[in-house]
Amino acid sequence: MSTPFSDLDQYIALPRVDGIAIDPDGTRVALTVSTLDDDRTGYRRSIWQVPATPTGDSGGTGDTAGRPVRLTRSAKGEGGIAFTRTGDLLFVSARPDAGAAELETAQLWVLPSTGGEARPLTRLAGGVGGVLATAAAADVVALTADLLPGAGTDAATVLDADAELRKARTDKKVRAILHETYPVRYWDHDLGPDQTHVLTLELVPGPVTAAGSTPDAVAPEQPVDRTPAPGRSLDHVSGALTPDGSVLLAAVGVREARGDRSTLVTIDLSSGDRTVLFDDVDVDHELPALSHDGRTIAWVRTVRSTPAGANQQEVWVAGIDGSDARRVATDWDRWTSELVFEHGDGALLAVADQDGRAPVFRIPLDGGAVEQLTHDEWAYSNLRVAEATGVVVALRASWAAPMHPVRIASDGTVATLATPAPLPDVPAHLEEVETTVADGARVRGWLVVPDGDGPHPLLLWIHGGPLNSWNQWSWRWNPMLAAARGYAVLLPDPALSTGYGLDFVNRGWNAWGQAPYTDLMAITDAVEARPDVDETRTAAMGGSFGGYMANWVAGHTDRFRAIVTHASLWALDQFNGTTDSSQYWSSIFDADGIAANDPHRFVADISSPMLVIHGDKDYRVPIGEGLRLWSELAEHHAAPDGSMPHRFLYFPDENHWVLSPQHATVWYETVFAFLGQHVLDEDWQRPELLG
Repeated sequence: MSTPFSDLDQYIALPRVDGIAIDPDGTRVALTVSTLDDDRTGYRRSIWQVPATPTGDSGGTGDTAGRPVRLTRSAKGEGGIAFTRTGDLLFVSARPDAGAAELETAQLWVLPSTGGEARPLTRLAGGVGGVLATAAAADVVALTADLLPGAGTDAATVLDADAELRKARTDKKVRAILHETYPVRYWDHDLGPDQTHVLTLELVPGPVTAAGSTPDAVAPEQPVDRTPAPGRSLDHVSGALTPDGSVLLAAVGVREARGDRSTLVTIDLSSGDRTVLFDDVDVDHELPALSHDGRTIAWVRTVRSTPAGANQQEVWVAGIDGSDARRVATDWDRWTSELVFEHGDGALLAVADQDGRAPVFRIPLDGGAVEQLTHDEWAYSNLRVAEATGVVVALRASWAAPMHPVRIASDGTVATLATPAPLPDVPAHLEEVETTVADGARVRGWLVVPDGDGPHPLLLWIHGGPLNSWNQWSWRWNPMLAAARGYAVLLPDPALSTGYGLDFVNRGWNAWGQAPYTDLMAITDAVEARPDVDETRTAAMGGSFGGYMANWVAGHTDRFRAIVTHASLWALDQFNGTTDSSQYWSSIFDADGIAANDPHRFVADISSPMLVIHGDKDYRVPIGEGLRLWSELAEHHAAPDGSMPHRFLYFPDENHWVLSPQHATVWYETVFAFLGQHVLDEDWQRPELLG
């Protein structure tokens, strides 16, 4: 069967749904969709509208045929979508604005529900980060924006002062950053010189655009800074507004020696007064959610991990003032990635990894047992609840299909919605595989089995994290591309994986090279025993923690013909001090754990050819890891003339993931050429664009 996965040019051009919002009355769904730009070197988002009525049902809204309708077009693209209480659509874009054509930064825009053209609501010199929250019963929006600390703390002058300082830095071509606290970087970007603030904008009715229609909202003045001198406390802020827009519930950081802890606060938006609700040393309070009536909060409380093990992620609720705090779902051994209040506020809806999926759960606030709502093969994300009607929509995906919008009924029934990104045909099917290991643990995974009888060469793909699960589609690590070339791909969840309970995570804690490694080898043994798998033609691959495991595998077995290690941890003592978040990494290992599980100590034992891949803008696993790995491979394995069976694919301007489409293409071309040489006994073919 011919599919887009047989051709990398077709693959990178597939449209991708990556965001969702629902209007207050639950009739219209907005989606952000990324498509390849004209020069094929980047993706641009546009906003589409689809009815909230499932495909095939009558009574759809919007387009009479229920088809997706494109709402925006611009060379810069749009994102960060949210609806106001009147149904106007807010979004963030750097598209040109005739009123401030010299600004090229992202601003907040509004697309009226009554029709007409989008228009900007802000003109900030440093741009807008995104919509933090909108009020359900007031014309107030909270947004994030980065302001220079030298602009001061006076709300009346800070925005103008920030603009002047930015112009001075630009005129003098100054890019230097002076830091006063740790950290200085995050994933793939520098922190500073500006700091994230929370601003609010009051929207007022604009002119009526049609007879009898509801006036859409406009912004009469600049937004107001509600968080003067925040330092780095709002770098990862999340939160919600009370229905009247008077109070912001937020998770904010409190500085520590090498990072911060997450705390819950409320901010009175009229006075700027901040009330700390929950702040405990060695505890993080995250994922704040606010009930529809504004009286109850919910969040995830987690005691910090230590080398002794990880701790449970607990779901808590309390009054908006912090009163009557109590834990719910006390017997639920899962880690929540999303929390929202259902309509009526009697329960929470949550998403959590479970057994290679990510179902939706219902958590009663009265202490009742957690109920699993969805019972299928999918992983759900981006839960959205319509304010007035309680309609629930989400995105879902699996290894058989990328993210697409769905509607979830109160009984757990799931129906698909229209999408502007049709699901592509795939060249393989999924099978669930598992084995029982020496300590009695069940280790499971997905096997992507290509079309045809086989026996197929096998690729072992090891996930990153390590607190993660191979449970849904990835555009960057996509096994369907390998399946189109005849490979079976094993996607296992070894010790440290989420979705199997805390004990399963802690089997590999402070011992990454122990149970995670033996779990991987055991499930590989089980799959290699299948008649449709060729045990003589195998390779192992991994990125981030998966790259660490690929390095560990390379130093501990010669069973694989080739090993691909991407963005990998190589020398743990070096990594812990150079990563962007050393506080966390240094807290989960003790000295003995680092020494016993450091892969670079086994470099002399490596016999499988390795393809090392690293991006210079990777700050989570800095380039020094890849450089040291390459240097030590040469030290121990290079011939007198310097030649090696190994390769090093280096991206000077890519990050942890290698995201630009042209570089993703080069990544796959190099990986498949390397695997073809060593697994399929093909001649080495250097990718054309690598010279």
